[in-house]
Amino acid sequence: MSIVKEFKEFAVKGNMIDLAVGIIIGGAFGKIVGSLVNDVIMPPLGVLIGGMDFSNLAVTLKPAVDGRPASLLSYGLFINAAVNFLIVAAAVFLLVKGINALKRQEAAAPTLPSVPVLPTKEELLLVEIRDLLKKK
Repeated sequence: MSIVKEFKEFAVKGNMIDLAVGIIIGGAFGKIVGSLVNDVIMPPLGVLIGGMDFSNLAVTLKPAVDGRPASLLSYGLFINAAVNFLIVAAAVFLLVKGINALKRQEAAAPTLPSVPVLPTKEELLLVEIRDLLKKK
């Protein structure tokens, strides 16, 4: 089997396509969540704690000298990333929880046959044998 043929079989498998779609949607979802955190959640949070903008919070490790930029420990960006992660984790948790609830509803709703099912001859014979064995 040639490498090209093997690769073609590998690449067009259903699970590979599903994975690719998931990654693309995840990337788009990440941008939406990033905007939610940076543009919607962080500004009011900054106002609540005194008008601070988290993205500008940093500790100067080494000041700028002779045109070289300062060396900063940007913990504000870390706070933004941590809040971003928590929101993504919460969104994924709620998504999975919703999907699991739908699955449970499907499993809980048994489908009843529209026509009563009569036992087969074999089942009747087995019932008779069981009853005879119980008598002994």
